[in-house]
Amino acid sequence: MTFLEAHRQRGHRVRFDWGPTGAAAVAADVAVVVDVLSFTTTVTIAAERGIAVRPSPWRPAEDAGHRGRGLAPSAMAERAHVEELVVPSPNGSALAFGLAETGARVVAGCLRNRTAVAAWLDASATVAVVAAGERWPDGSLRPCAEDLWGAGAVLALLPEADLSPEARVAAAAFRAAPLPSGLHEVAGALELHAIGYGADVTLAAELDAASVVPELRGGVFRT
Repeated sequence: MTFLEAHRQRGHRVRFDWGPTGAAAVAADVAVVVDVLSFTTTVTIAAERGIAVRPSPWRPAEDAGHRGRGLAPSAMAERAHVEELVVPSPNGSALAFGLAETGARVVAGCLRNRTAVAAWLDASATVAVVAAGERWPDGSLRPCAEDLWGAGAVLALLPEADLSPEARVAAAAFRAAPLPSGLHEVAGALELHAIGYGADVTLAAELDAASVVPELRGGVFRT
């Protein structure tokens, strides 16, 4: 795919965009994938427990109404004596694999580990913070507040002079967010509450609860 130079944000060390297409446009040395509800939150909780996560493709029949327990942060928090798990995801997983194929170092970021991720980033590397977003019923990208906040949470800790205008907007959105209570009120959270996964939203809203930075190496997220 060919992008206009204006869309690539290459005049800035730290960039922000949405989904696989946006990630390709703002390609950088390091990519931070943000899928707050719930893939990168699940990966982060797994890493807190010493569990490696192997992302896998999402089967079309697996929609939010038939959410696999393996993907739920609350289920991951209950796991014990497990070294590695396969976790399907329709957004964060595909995004992470696509970014890894570009040669970028890929890490999982969310509200729980935003300070750890920001501290981990190399100040000399170019960085793309990519919000995974959700999907509309027709399969198109649905930008969502939780991923905007999650991306902005990381970006708000980086030097403002390094941020593209798009990244500064995301950082400002995070600063304005009424967290953690506000996370329970966004569309994605209401959807999870309706199908019995409200505990996942509570875990996702725990700002700076984790000090781990899961990195995708050899097809597996691990610390």
